[in-house]
Amino acid sequence: MKNEWNVIVVGGGAAGLMAAGIAAQNEVSTLLLEKMEKPGRKLSITGKGRCNLTNQKDLREFISHFGKQGSFLYQAFSRFFVSDLITFMESQGIQTIVERGDRIFPANDDAKSITEKLIAWTRSQGVEIRTNSAVKELHIQNNQIQGVILTDGQFVPAKAVIVATGGASYTGTGSTGDGYVMAANAGHTIAPTRPALVPLKTRDDTASRLQGLSLRNVRATALVEGKKVSSEFGEMLFTHFGLSGPIILTLSGLVVDALKENQKVEISIDLKPALDEKKLDVRLLRELDAHGNQFYTSILKTLLPQKLIAVCVQQTAIPAEKPASQINAEERKRLLHWLKDFRFMVTESLPLEAAIITAGGICLDEIDPRTLQSRLIEGLYFAGEILDLNADTGGYNLQAAFSTGWLAGQSAAEVLYKKL
Repeated sequence: MKNEWNVIVVGGGAAGLMAAGIAAQNEVSTLLLEKMEKPGRKLSITGKGRCNLTNQKDLREFISHFGKQGSFLYQAFSRFFVSDLITFMESQGIQTIVERGDRIFPANDDAKSITEKLIAWTRSQGVEIRTNSAVKELHIQNNQIQGVILTDGQFVPAKAVIVATGGASYTGTGSTGDGYVMAANAGHTIAPTRPALVPLKTRDDTASRLQGLSLRNVRATALVEGKKVSSEFGEMLFTHFGLSGPIILTLSGLVVDALKENQKVEISIDLKPALDEKKLDVRLLRELDAHGNQFYTSILKTLLPQKLIAVCVQQTAIPAEKPASQINAEERKRLLHWLKDFRFMVTESLPLEAAIITAGGICLDEIDPRTLQSRLIEGLYFAGEILDLNADTGGYNLQAAFSTGWLAGQSAAEVLYKKL
């Protein structure tokens, strides 16, 4: 068994598999070390098992989804972006489709097939994949990488090492934050890690009463200390503990940060975002006039899903069997306000282990965005979720993993090829 390598990639997720395959494609010997029994476990479940590969938004808008850190990705995306990923997938026999929100999925809706194809491609490039091989630490001398030391004490030398161990969410897939420790021990600064794209827990039992109810085409707004800070339109879900679904996950990052500062956080749900208050009031008047002999609950059936009616009756404090013709202006105003501002107090998020991705990670100013090589240690590269980069839902994070993996693998190979 070969024990000396040009490139070692630590971690077999999307970024690691791509990095290893690209490095080997450039004719440098490459070893991929994966601590689990099989690579790509998180990739196999991404996008609820459908694998939201990327998004066809243009570059500027795409990067905006990463917030203020997004500009770091210009270099990686200039080398390997959406069209390149689609072309790569097609070369592996994977056709893609575009869905709502410009999200791109494999046509077969099967994340596991993506993982299998990616693993097969990586091996076909000449990469040796060793599973059940956990790395304990990076071996560094005179600010230059020398290789890695496994948890069993074995030293595996290499001229370059790419760390692509992921974050610290979905720990069952192997993402347990190991890479942060390795990077910190190498002298890198780690921005505090915290959950991102994570469901939120809410006060009282309102959400649990609505458990399982999914709402589409609603608007959720996050309020911090009473001030609106962000708003998202789309789909959400009530759970036994609180709120989830795409628009809630997108808002969750800033919610988590606000809660960390002990700030009051609320989520306001606009159940009728297509109507402003004036137009909604006109509709309510029309419904009440047209059905004056019907009970309040009957009127609500024209406005709400069945599961929401009892909650609405309770929170608007209008008797369920009150005839529509007897509902006065003040009561109508309360109903209107509730439809436009159905509010929940957020108490906390689910833990990091339950988050889709991890916010925080290796500070970007210590990494060269042109190559993803460490500015501190020669021959050490980073790719994927371990970096202090995260976006909202829609395929952005997975594209970043593939792109940074591609750039790290290509960069390491280019430097080594010149030396060989």
